[in-house]
Amino acid sequence: MGSGGRVVLVTGVSRDLGRRFARAVATDPAVDRVIGVDVVPPRGDIGHVSFIRADIRTPVIAKVIAKEDVDTVVHMSVIATPGSTGGRNTMKELNVIGTMQLLAACQKAPGLRHLIVKSTTTVYGASSRDPAMFTEEMEPRKAPRAGYGKDVAEIEGYVRGFARRRPDVRVTLLRAANVIGPRVTSPITSYFRLPVIPTVLGHDPRLQFLHEHDLQAVLRHAVTHDVAGTFNVAGDGVLMLSQAVRRLQRPSVKLPGMAVGNLGSVLRSARLADFSPEHVGLLTYGRGVDTTRMREVLGFHPSYTTAEAFADFGATLPATGGRSERVLTTLQRALPEPSVHTGADHG
Repeated sequence: MGSGGRVVLVTGVSRDLGRRFARAVATDPAVDRVIGVDVVPPRGDIGHVSFIRADIRTPVIAKVIAKEDVDTVVHMSVIATPGSTGGRNTMKELNVIGTMQLLAACQKAPGLRHLIVKSTTTVYGASSRDPAMFTEEMEPRKAPRAGYGKDVAEIEGYVRGFARRRPDVRVTLLRAANVIGPRVTSPITSYFRLPVIPTVLGHDPRLQFLHEHDLQAVLRHAVTHDVAGTFNVAGDGVLMLSQAVRRLQRPSVKLPGMAVGNLGSVLRSARLADFSPEHVGLLTYGRGVDTTRMREVLGFHPSYTTAEAFADFGATLPATGGRSERVLTTLQRALPEPSVHTGADHG
């Protein structure tokens, strides 16, 4: 480790998970300094983190890495929703171009020793031909042609290329299942916060979750343990969507697959949830990943199972009350005729 502790650069610190991770890792005894970078300053307390305003899509990031003697980079700025970034093109650019530039900067940094990238199990896609459990070596049965899934596949390709060019750098790629928790705002948490939960008729997908606390813990574990490789990271066990909806005690409405796609645009325009093709795929076919390598090779054991992570998230949700009827009415107006007769399933 050279003299003193690690100097860690964290990307994506203006987002809540990135900010909280940077702040937490700064308290680790193995870490000397933490530099947080993003295009906008983080809202909220960043503790002992030095914030540097920098766009990872520009060469300035190489100067930061050199000037600050960074030996460990934690790349957390790959994002799943256009949201505040200004549409899909900006998102793709931040994700893909940002990662390319960051890796180019890392490649030029002789002092760099560790690269940790937060990826996602979305890289496996979701289709009717999927295996029960994806292991890290498996390819998606149906490669994503657009959107976040495609971004992640490209990003992982660049990371593998970097690992080949810099065999002296330890590269750890963490494929996190859907992160959930009381403070997480994401497409999946927005979906479960809907007053009426739409599900796909004839499908009951298996879901896996990673508690936000365990995401922080696995990233910290990856910074302080020199284990290279690609790891699926998820809480133990699976939860069927029907079980999840029942546990939230929210009404649900079963819609034909086609309608869920249309529903995406309805919910987006109503600013209720951001439904991408990946999420419709997940809510149709589900996804399971094998976490043997996480436990046996990486040596990480999540504190929350999938069911416990979901329960902790659900405990903070307010009751839906009268909004249900209004949302159902909006949905029914927007959708093709047959689905109107499905009614709410209070199961």
